[in-house]
Amino acid sequence: MASQDEAALLAKAAKASSEAFLALFEAHREAIFRLAWRLTGRQDVAEDLTQESFLRLVRHPQRFDAGRGSLRQYLYGVVRNLARQHWQAQGREAALDDNGDDAAPLWAVPGGDPVAAVEVAGVVQAALAALPLLQREALVLFELEELPLEEIAAIVGADVGTVKSRLHRARERLRRSLAPYWNQTREPARKGVSDESTE
Repeated sequence: MASQDEAALLAKAAKASSEAFLALFEAHREAIFRLAWRLTGRQDVAEDLTQESFLRLVRHPQRFDAGRGSLRQYLYGVVRNLARQHWQAQGREAALDDNGDDAAPLWAVPGGDPVAAVEVAGVVQAALAALPLLQREALVLFELEELPLEEIAAIVGADVGTVKSRLHRARERLRRSLAPYWNQTREPARKGVSDESTE
């Protein structure tokens, strides 16, 4: 959908056009929900944050500036901020961006095979959900949503170097967290991102 079309739909939606609102909602709902779910790890919370993102868009349409980016990019920023507020309300604001590189693995299972009754997808999701929020959002936006670094930087309000740093720390924490489950070698970074060693 062209940005001019979206701007026109947004103007109509702000004037209580349910048809315009539904068109915008259907165009972006899936992507916004997916990001909310990956940032919070809970379907019910992701559903609430998705709805709130669209309500904020319609209540304050003037906050969207097409000159600064696409409507989806703007909505990513809204849901990201809502996810941060959610974590802060849960008393977890201290874990937004943990710089520590000496974190212990997330699971310490004494003896036996730690993978024994655990679905691989569940293990990975749990490791992702345990990342500090700023690292998680960088990883999700880059690796799973496949957004370019420049767009991620605009969404999160940081420079590209900061995004790269968060991405690097997120990958390192995931490697350490998943080490008990698999003995895997370093995966090549996506083109355009160096994944320098911490050694």
